[in-house]
Amino acid sequence: MWPLSIPKGLRQTFRPRRRLAIAEACLIGLVAAFAAVFLKVASGWLGGWRVSVSHLAPAGIVLPAVGLSFGFLAGWLVDRFATEAKGSGIPQVKAALAAFPIALDLRVALVKLFSCILALGSGLAIGRQGPTVQVGAALAGQLSALIPTSPDHRRQMIAAGAGAGLAAAFNAPLAGVLFAIEELLHDVSGFTLGTAILASFIGGVVSRLLGGRSLELNLQLTASQTSFSIPEIPFYLLLGVACGLLGALFCHGIFASLKFYQRVVRLSLPFRVGLAGMVSGAIVALLPVFFRDNTGMREFLIAGEASPQLAAIAFVAQFGLTLIAFGSGAPGGLFAPSLMLGSALGYLVGLLETNMVGYGAPTTYALAGMGAFFGAVSKAPITAIAIVFEMTTDFNLLLPLMIGSVTSYLVADGIASGSIYDRILELNGIKLDKAAPKEGILTQLKASDVMQQRVETLSSKMTVDEAVQAFSRSHHRGFPVVDNGKLVGIITQSDLAAIGQRALPKDTPLEAIMTPKPLTVGTKATLADVLYLLNRYQLSRLPVVEGRKLVGIITRGDIIRVEADRLGGKNMEIGPRPQPSYVVYQTRSPSVGKGRLLVPLANPHTADALLQIAAAIARDRDYELVCLQIILVGRHNSPEETPVRTTSSRRLLRKAESIGRKWHLPVHTEVRVAHDVAFAILETIEHEHIDLLVMGWNAEPPSPGRIFGNAIDTAIRQAACEVVLVKLGASQGNKSLVIGNEPESDASPMSESYAQCPLPYAQCPIPLWDRWLVPMGGGPNAECAVRLLPALVALGYAPKIRLCQVFKPSQVVPTTPILDRAAQNLRQQLDSHLSVWKGKSGHSTPIPVLGTHIRGNSVSEAVTKLAKFDGSDVVLLGASREGFLEQAIKGNIPCAIARGCDCTVILVRGKF
Repeated sequence: MWPLSIPKGLRQTFRPRRRLAIAEACLIGLVAAFAAVFLKVASGWLGGWRVSVSHLAPAGIVLPAVGLSFGFLAGWLVDRFATEAKGSGIPQVKAALAAFPIALDLRVALVKLFSCILALGSGLAIGRQGPTVQVGAALAGQLSALIPTSPDHRRQMIAAGAGAGLAAAFNAPLAGVLFAIEELLHDVSGFTLGTAILASFIGGVVSRLLGGRSLELNLQLTASQTSFSIPEIPFYLLLGVACGLLGALFCHGIFASLKFYQRVVRLSLPFRVGLAGMVSGAIVALLPVFFRDNTGMREFLIAGEASPQLAAIAFVAQFGLTLIAFGSGAPGGLFAPSLMLGSALGYLVGLLETNMVGYGAPTTYALAGMGAFFGAVSKAPITAIAIVFEMTTDFNLLLPLMIGSVTSYLVADGIASGSIYDRILELNGIKLDKAAPKEGILTQLKASDVMQQRVETLSSKMTVDEAVQAFSRSHHRGFPVVDNGKLVGIITQSDLAAIGQRALPKDTPLEAIMTPKPLTVGTKATLADVLYLLNRYQLSRLPVVEGRKLVGIITRGDIIRVEADRLGGKNMEIGPRPQPSYVVYQTRSPSVGKGRLLVPLANPHTADALLQIAAAIARDRDYELVCLQIILVGRHNSPEETPVRTTSSRRLLRKAESIGRKWHLPVHTEVRVAHDVAFAILETIEHEHIDLLVMGWNAEPPSPGRIFGNAIDTAIRQAACEVVLVKLGASQGNKSLVIGNEPESDASPMSESYAQCPLPYAQCPIPLWDRWLVPMGGGPNAECAVRLLPALVALGYAPKIRLCQVFKPSQVVPTTPILDRAAQNLRQQLDSHLSVWKGKSGHSTPIPVLGTHIRGNSVSEAVTKLAKFDGSDVVLLGASREGFLEQAIKGNIPCAIARGCDCTVILVRGKF
């Protein structure tokens, strides 16, 4: 696709994010503040109603009943409308920022908001600050989705929204900024700081103006009661150690509670949260009256009015009630419980010091304990210091907070390293990559380093008739229009097609119909800038200019090439890139399909099976087949000018046409001369508008730095379409149906299988695959693999499908695993595609779909053993979701499975 004319206001696209980011950050801070205040006011009102009702009626009945009903409603909202809203919400935000497919939008924000209000109103010992972070991030995600921007821009805005939510919840703008940097992004770039500061500042200011004070602390009272002296340092160190030890125990209890609800309490989310609310209400009814109001209890401790016995009871009760509530999956966070536990523990240490040495202020220890305990739990000591300091604005607390928070962090991290939010994600099967981001090649190289200097151009004085002849001689869909070396416009096939509608004469000059002032890039533009423009305006190439002089062209393929070279460890060649491939032979069929499927053919021995797979998918989706043969020439030769022989290539393509006729599919064929196989394939995908690519691969170990090989690595990483890789098994030829010109005789042992095959005889495929093994790991690519099954099972006679999920020996099997849902969805898809399968007995029976849980330390080893034990004909895999190539470099699971068993292995990667 060639760049179209862009409105003047959008033409300066190299820095589109600065002004947009400022406006977006302001809006994000505003909406996050309103949401935070609404959550605080609504949950406070509902909680106050619960407390007042408990005074009017027996607390032992009212509190459990309110906890059960409101907890059930909160769980039902989450389970029915947005499962992403359960729990704290911060782990979901971190996973979304790491590019995991977790939704952050208006739906999630609204569900989180109202379900958290109900959960807090039920009396569960959870906090509203964590949900406020997710609400702010979700609202930011929704706003970013409305404005087309780069993924990195959206990621920064989501982090700014999360920081604004925290700032609004605590009236602590600095804490919001530090939380976004320390816990979410681990990035201190100017762009991150600017947006986070702006959104957090507005969130904090608006929240304060609306009266949303975080803990309703009496700051004048605490200011008069806080103090610090040098002799007290050992006691603050003791407080830090105690907070570190008990904070680590608290985290361990959280994980134990989550596992308990998964393993023992086998109930749906609404019933789990309702049960937790009922139990919590019953326990609180047995405690003193002021335990029914957590905010009042914190004020009581900080004001220094509690006895040691009451502070100890408060710590133990809050500890246990939080484990009960959080483990159920209730929509609430750990900020407030951590602060409550820290204040109780700090108050006890302050009383200990007062009794031992006769001086010290328990209030100071209570406030320092809040920061220390939260720092031990979240592993974010800087944020903990900032939260408590901004809440109190008391400089006497700075040194106690720093001593306690840093000490507790070191102790807790020594016992169990890593943030509690990261560990919760790992418990749910999501592991975040801790590697520090490296500066990529996209920011190092310029457009002039990788552009193609040889560009075919037309003159504005050429006539339309001459332009039509130029298009007929070339496979390009557009040309730059150049006069005296200066770019003056572009002309595309669509421009020529519009001539007939306008009834213009053929001697009309191109300047009358061309698109003037096209979008361009300069020679000093980075590849990141170029890629942003290509994605933003859905282009495939951009002219490179110096002033108005056209000096080259840069395409997606050029960017893909240098990235692939970097992955392969090659020295990047700076300068002009290899020339585009050239079509030397081409056949066309009627374009009647809903899409196109590309099959590159190279090996005549595997072409039949590869084409049968492609044909089965194409027929199921109503696609056209595009069969490609590539002839390589040296880099010093021009693909357009080098003479080549196409006899063997055309012979292979005629075989593809024959198979297409048997499946009643339109088949297009072409032979390309190219410098590189991978980029010839990518050019074909671009020019032919390919929707799905089917390629063969072998399981031999690739060269160092590669996964499957140069061409396949590039395709699976960069092709915009869906990709299916097929490694044919060594024994596939022994289980096949050989298609002849006439059907077998009645006496033939294959005649019955032809009679029972659901396809017409002329379409009966090779090879014959019956036993399918599909490992399920979650994610979009696994779903893409399952969606292919209804088409692929047509390659069998009596297919049986086994879905499996691999768990580590120590891992808890979920109560509602992905496996069960996938099996149910697959059965529905098979029923809608094939209705029933006619087996050998002649009876109509559904295709069997089984589910199996297997345990093993290695995914590849466990799948390989199951494939051998089950006698599987095909293992169908979905490519890993994030960082596929990097993960494959470390483990290369598909190649390990392919080398470990003799069956066919098919790998699926969804469309970008």
